[in-house]
Amino acid sequence: MTAKGVPDDPDAKCRIAEIAQYSCVPKKNRFGQSVIDCVPIPRLFRICPNRPAVEVTRVLNIDLATGYVEMPKALGENLPNGKAWRAVVKISPADTTSSSEDVNF
Repeated sequence: MTAKGVPDDPDAKCRIAEIAQYSCVPKKNRFGQSVIDCVPIPRLFRICPNRPAVEVTRVLNIDLATGYVEMPKALGENLPNGKAWRAVVKISPADTTSSSEDVNF
């Protein structure tokens, strides 16, 4: 709650973070030498306290001229549920048991 008794906006504590991932391919230059050509791929994530980060690159409105990023108001309602990395478990083939919650990798 704020000082005036209005509930805090949970999205107000969230932030947007950016990482650059690179896609690289080997090519031959004009002299026939092999070179690696890389293109940056920016990825944007919404990070909120006590919640897993969620990639939001495709749902944000980005002004390419200014770089201004606008988050849609109802973004939190439309995001998929995520898990913290410590909660992700890989099941080995030796541990297979029939269950509706089995995960295949």
